[in-house]
Amino acid sequence: MNKPLFIATENKITPLWGRRQWMLLLFIIMVTILFGRAIYLQIMHTEFLQNQGDARYLRTVAIPAHRGMILDRQGEPLAISTPVDSVWVNPKQFVLSQTGKLANLLELSVSSVKALISERQQKEFVYIKRHISPQLALKVKSLELAGVFLQREYHRYYPAANVTSHILGFTDIDDNGLEGLELAYESQLKGTFGEKQVIQDKYGHIITEVKSVQIPQDGQNIVLTIDKRVQYLVYKELSHAVQVYHAQSGSAVILDVQTGEILAMVNQPAYNPNNRENLDGEHYRNRAITDVFEPGSTLKPFTIMTALMSGQYTAHTLVDTTPGSLQLGQYTIHDSRNYGMIDLPTIIQKSSNVGASKIALSLPKQQLWQILTQVGFGQRVDSDLPGEVKGHLNHYKRWYHAEQATLSFGYGISVTLLQLAKAYATLGNRGIVPTIHIRMTEKAVTPNNPIVSEQVAQQVLSMLERVVQPGGTGAKAQVTGYRVAGKTGTVRKTANKGGYLENDYIALFAGLIPASKPRLAMVIMIDTPRGDSYYGGDVAAPIFAQVMAGALRLLNIPPDNL
Repeated sequence: MNKPLFIATENKITPLWGRRQWMLLLFIIMVTILFGRAIYLQIMHTEFLQNQGDARYLRTVAIPAHRGMILDRQGEPLAISTPVDSVWVNPKQFVLSQTGKLANLLELSVSSVKALISERQQKEFVYIKRHISPQLALKVKSLELAGVFLQREYHRYYPAANVTSHILGFTDIDDNGLEGLELAYESQLKGTFGEKQVIQDKYGHIITEVKSVQIPQDGQNIVLTIDKRVQYLVYKELSHAVQVYHAQSGSAVILDVQTGEILAMVNQPAYNPNNRENLDGEHYRNRAITDVFEPGSTLKPFTIMTALMSGQYTAHTLVDTTPGSLQLGQYTIHDSRNYGMIDLPTIIQKSSNVGASKIALSLPKQQLWQILTQVGFGQRVDSDLPGEVKGHLNHYKRWYHAEQATLSFGYGISVTLLQLAKAYATLGNRGIVPTIHIRMTEKAVTPNNPIVSEQVAQQVLSMLERVVQPGGTGAKAQVTGYRVAGKTGTVRKTANKGGYLENDYIALFAGLIPASKPRLAMVIMIDTPRGDSYYGGDVAAPIFAQVMAGALRLLNIPPDNL
């Protein structure tokens, strides 16, 4: 028999289940459902939920790598990367009403910052200002603005600034090499970024580091053959000369004759790689390897060298330069005066164009071309410096009569300053062509490929000493206590449309010191000097003397003329 659902008492009907019992039953059912759901998710969907949580709070962030330093031969830093902070925001977390505080602190336009963030609302990373000072970074951090963060980066700094600018070049804001050796050695200098996993809160702040995914690999340090002390001496004297003579530009190179190491390379005008605002690409060019010019009389020693190697000439052979000019078809070659019958040393000392031309015309074309090619003209030096050009030297089969003559005194050929320095280093190195390089190596490169005999190289050196003695064109290159061998050059500048400019010249001096056993080769070029003189002996030769007076002492090279 079924029990009644209701009981009648005192004329009222009372339910067996009261309101409280129904509420309790409902609560038990809900708890059971939630508990079951929790068990289901924890057991059946653990991996899915973990991934979802990680996606919201676990982040993989980059660990910047330190770019390698560039050092001079003494270990002095020439380029270093210092840690800095950059400000960025997450537009999805950033509140636009905060823009004023942030922009004012960073000295930025409020409207521009607001527009920058508004346009990138769907992104999670926007740079606001890169590479700020540590003091400013602390102020940004103290604002505690939602969605505003600091990121550690590196800023490239060049302690020598203008002095080494054309050699080193510079990096961009992301520390990638753009010019000079920063570009040439990018793969070695550039490190490999690391990665780590971190847990962030809902505002993007890092709460804790979970693990390291990849350890960053710092870049390799590069040691150069450059001596910063000598580099500074050259920079000082070259910049002074360019200013005094109101020249368009100037360049100078110093080589170690025996090792082929580049000890100094300077160009004017220079630039400060630490502050490149309002500069154009014209300032960045390393003129010592990118600009070509006709070397003029600085090429005459190689004509004389070829003559001695041919066996047709000795140092005492006389050449008739009368009447001080030489007619070759429509071309006339001139000397500054009529020197008459002169020997080879006098041709060098007095810089006789007529004498050099007559010698060249008496030699087989191939012999002269071979010497010029072997010392490096018409081909790149391959010193690792980017942007180097090879100049121009016609093959001897294309030479016409007048070109063979003018080549003897440096016209009809285009060279770089580094090529000319290499050629003179070959003279000073007993006729052995040195391997020119700008990076220090564990083992010095010692080539043994003489292009002329040591006897011939020594004869030419002796002739070049007369150039720097009283009566020679390079007397202002003398250095107290040292014997100097060198050659001056004063070259008419070519016009853009062909031919030569009337009143524009290039002043040159190429020298070797100490002449008894050369250690250093230096070549100086001053482009378009203005003033009382434009001759190489007056403008460029004194720079050699002033630089070497200090460089020889710094490098501890003993005197040979005491």
